[in-house]
Amino acid sequence: MQLNHELPDYAYALRAADGRSAKVNDRVLETSFILAPNELIEDWKASAGIDLAPEDMAPLLALNPELVLLGTGDRQVFPAAAVMAACLTRGIGIEVMTNAAAARTFNVLAGEGRRVVAGFLLSS
Repeated sequence: MQLNHELPDYAYALRAADGRSAKVNDRVLETSFILAPNELIEDWKASAGIDLAPEDMAPLLALNPELVLLGTGDRQVFPAAAVMAACLTRGIGIEVMTNAAAARTFNVLAGEGRRVVAGFLLSS
């Protein structure tokens, strides 16, 4: 049986993620960031999980997603209701999960051609 390595149809893929770092393509990132299939925004100035504010969501929403994935580090930490409402009142879904789960989910949805944007909160 012959196996072929297929390259994704999008520019950025997550190779690994935890609460302290993430590997996007071949780069290791150690500060919070935003990722869409064809866009990487480094040094996202967002507060950690519970302290996240609705205005922290603006750069994610500016990318016009149909779904936002919020990776909150090693543990799943739900932000305030106002943060969730920043997405939901615009008809944009939001899922909160660990960074590792968000990385796996991002790759699946990006591979399906979905308009997904993920925000990853990393602690230094």
